[in-house]
Amino acid sequence: MPPFPAATTASSSATSHLALLLILSSSSLFFLYKSLRLRRKPYPILAPAPAPAATTTPTLLYASATGTSKALAGRLSARLSAEAGVPASPTDAAAFDPDDLPSVPLLLLVLPTHDAGAPPPSAAFLARWLAESAADFRAGALLLSGLRFAVFGVGSRAYGETFNAAARSFSRWLRALGAVEVVPLGEGDVDGGDLEATFEEWSGRVLRVVKGEEVGEGAKGERDGLDELELEGEEFDDDDEEEVADGEVDMEDIAGKAPGRKQNGKVEGVLANGDNGAKDMVTPIIRTSLEKQGYKIIGSHSGVKICRWTKSQLRGRGGCYKHSFYGIESHRCMEATPSLACANKCVFCWRHHTNPVGKSWKWKMDDPLDIVNSAVDQHTKMVKQMKGVPGVKPEKLEEGLSPRHCALSLVGEPIMYPEINALVDELHRRHISTFLVTNAQFPEKIKTLKPITQLYVSVDAATKESLKAVDRPLFSDFWERFLDSLKSLHEKDQRTVYRLTLVKGWNVEELDAYAKLLNLGQPDFIEIKGVTYCGSSATSKLTMENVPWHSDVKEFSEALASKSAGVYEVACEHAHSCCVLLAKVDKFKINGKWHTWIDYDRFHELVTSGKPFKSQDYMAMTPSWAVYGAEEGGFDPDQSRYKKERRHGNAALKG
Repeated sequence: MPPFPAATTASSSATSHLALLLILSSSSLFFLYKSLRLRRKPYPILAPAPAPAATTTPTLLYASATGTSKALAGRLSARLSAEAGVPASPTDAAAFDPDDLPSVPLLLLVLPTHDAGAPPPSAAFLARWLAESAADFRAGALLLSGLRFAVFGVGSRAYGETFNAAARSFSRWLRALGAVEVVPLGEGDVDGGDLEATFEEWSGRVLRVVKGEEVGEGAKGERDGLDELELEGEEFDDDDEEEVADGEVDMEDIAGKAPGRKQNGKVEGVLANGDNGAKDMVTPIIRTSLEKQGYKIIGSHSGVKICRWTKSQLRGRGGCYKHSFYGIESHRCMEATPSLACANKCVFCWRHHTNPVGKSWKWKMDDPLDIVNSAVDQHTKMVKQMKGVPGVKPEKLEEGLSPRHCALSLVGEPIMYPEINALVDELHRRHISTFLVTNAQFPEKIKTLKPITQLYVSVDAATKESLKAVDRPLFSDFWERFLDSLKSLHEKDQRTVYRLTLVKGWNVEELDAYAKLLNLGQPDFIEIKGVTYCGSSATSKLTMENVPWHSDVKEFSEALASKSAGVYEVACEHAHSCCVLLAKVDKFKINGKWHTWIDYDRFHELVTSGKPFKSQDYMAMTPSWAVYGAEEGGFDPDQSRYKKERRHGNAALKG
């Protein structure tokens, strides 16, 4: 019997365990190597998806917040049914179970890009599932090898690197899991005007794939997308599935609401490039939408619209808050813009985001003289149409045919127009005063702007976080631009204004932060107005709960004036507009009397002289009825107060 039998047995057992461990480790490394190697193979080496015998019934998913992607998916569904006889009902991505993907033969996905390049909230769970699966080697590069897919993205190139980022990510993840992209990624550009043509072409290829006429297997030599995965910077919050984060909806806007029609082989609704390669700012879809809202489109990028307060004062029923605060004649005021484009997509935009967006001028440019001529012509035509309307006073109608004020605040960002100074000069030459509003994203433009009657900067929020949420700016350095714009305002000698739009639940609670911003621009005036509710809109989640009462606006205004340590006081109010005016005491309160009104004749004399002048040089005394706290509440006693009889519910059904 050999010595030390127990020790010998223990040694043998340890050796066996070590050998087994080495075998298992080697096997794991081998399979890991094979999995990664398979992932990095180009498409032709991957197992091809089975080609359809005749037609394939696809799974059609969409993700949308404004309804455009849903509309496009609906159009695709109708086309597949009509031309291929294939039923493909559009399904919200939020209702789709990603675990069913391996059994789906053909996936069609239409979606926009949400905030900062992320998928829209309704596609958040599907995005997370794909992203995590693509990053997990255990899922295998052939997990979705039986799936064929096509993705169409709806976005705007104005957002730079995040243009259609969500659609690109979905394509990347699906390819990384072995799925075959049978139709190249479709990327529609809302503001570039090519959405209809791009979707038409993409849909046509999808139709041919479904009918079996075209079998796409991905681009030859194209990699599977694994190398492109950048998961660290992408976050998908499960909370987004419950609500639209911060009210920031996607950038689809109005695109896709009108189907494209082919004529002579071309798709209507797509503008050809001009001689200089630049496109018209206003595409046919945008033009149609704005015209339905009462806009008169001028040339390729300007617009004019008659204001309801113009109509009101033509009937002697009161003027707008500018009449109360600054003495303009509302029936002689023309509301216009030389640039329908804007660099923001504010949540309270009363134009419902039916205008283009952009960070710089990239379109055809019309002559400033032509713009002014057309604006005045279109405005006077709209005023003439008021002839015969009950209550319109003949003398006011006659005066209204000669506009004396121009509110360059209709829509968009007027200061973007490269010839804005020439346009302002032409208006002043005609003795038309100018009230220009800028959204605080172009500080250099503010610096180079010639003297105008009154320059506004929209101060929609007082912190970086809330400004991003409320304005949804295109610029990544929006906060720096905002602050520089306020500083540029301080350099102006003419009348300057901070315009605050209060939105309950968004920016009303930032009183201290607003007070700190006063020192940057040191404006002559601060207009504080409650947000106007414009009805339900797919592009805005605001409700009547976000609209402050006039008492709320007054309370905020008084508190802000108090925090200015006597620099500003509440000067005027216009209760009907839910608007209050703060003014600098040292400039505009003389011997206890406010002088917020404007001597317009004097202003034009000063402009014509060509000499430097300041805001105090053309001020006039404010009438007592416009002063804050007056019994009239800012309503001109020379006008006739008219109140509509509002009937709701059953009362509205009675004769």
